[in-house]
Amino acid sequence: MKKVGLFLAFVLISASAFCQSEISLSGAGATFPLPFYNMSFAKYTATTGTKVSYGGVGSGAGIKSLTDKVVDFGATDAFLSDAELAAMPAPIIHIPTCSGAVVVAFNLPGIQDIKLTPDVLVKILMGEIKNWNDASLKKLNPAVKFPNEVITVVYRSDGSGTTNMFTDYLSKVSKEWKSKIGTGKSVKWPVGIGAKGNPGVAGTVHSTVGAIGYIGSEYAFAEKIASASLQNQAGKFIKASIASVSASGKGVIPADTRVMLTNSSAATAYPISGFTWLILYKEQSYNKRSLPQVQATLKLIQYVISPAAQAIATQTNYAPLPAAVVLRAKAILKTVTYNGKPVLK
Repeated sequence: MKKVGLFLAFVLISASAFCQSEISLSGAGATFPLPFYNMSFAKYTATTGTKVSYGGVGSGAGIKSLTDKVVDFGATDAFLSDAELAAMPAPIIHIPTCSGAVVVAFNLPGIQDIKLTPDVLVKILMGEIKNWNDASLKKLNPAVKFPNEVITVVYRSDGSGTTNMFTDYLSKVSKEWKSKIGTGKSVKWPVGIGAKGNPGVAGTVHSTVGAIGYIGSEYAFAEKIASASLQNQAGKFIKASIASVSASGKGVIPADTRVMLTNSSAATAYPISGFTWLILYKEQSYNKRSLPQVQATLKLIQYVISPAAQAIATQTNYAPLPAAVVLRAKAILKTVTYNGKPVLK
């Protein structure tokens, strides 16, 4: 009887492991955190056997995929507004996963760093400063020998949380930008050419002499594209780094974590920094989802905010979440239900 009992226990354990390995999860959305998600999801699959597929299709498309309920989770660099939340089929929660920066990348051979004030940056993007040897750029950067080169602005052509973060910053530092262009995942750019995704903008800037564009800092690092030092609210010119991005995320964070960190008042903060989020339905019993599928989804997200995955965030040039934000994320995950009952204890 003991042998039979042991055999049955072995079969049950094996069946459980088999079922776990057969579960696959899918997500779609932001390209901003794509390197971090690709590496951490691959690590999770290797460790647990749960397959995770993620499509970097842009925040707007990721929100649409979750709205249509064709993915287990969405991903966005722009938190959903109250109006957007009300328009969703059911309540949504936001789980921050890391902090990143939007850098102003440029392609000027032989020049690796320039200083930009908010005023000069806005004038470039508005098409008012058209050439790199403009007097205002020379005044800010007296040691830099700017070429007589036309400025080509490169922007995101797709709906993008990166665009939302960048234009949120621009609207905070410029009344003209706020009134004429505004903030959003997509805006009508005054000048320039469009490219899809952070990789598209990075590639276009990288291949176009005289180009300037906004991209996730990790793409600038990976493609070895130069980026500007930006004057922050404290008047200091700050380069994007793990430390300067982290400095933006240590202030007061609301319970639902929906906050823009741009134009931080912290003296050492890089001014275009912000969280990126995974989003999912608070009630998970829809589209005939099984409890194991739901549990697997939450286990994946728990892993993403764990110390192991946050170390991967640092390796891929993102700022890990402050401890207080991790606690907020864990508390939010505990509100997820299946048939009205909490999934996590």
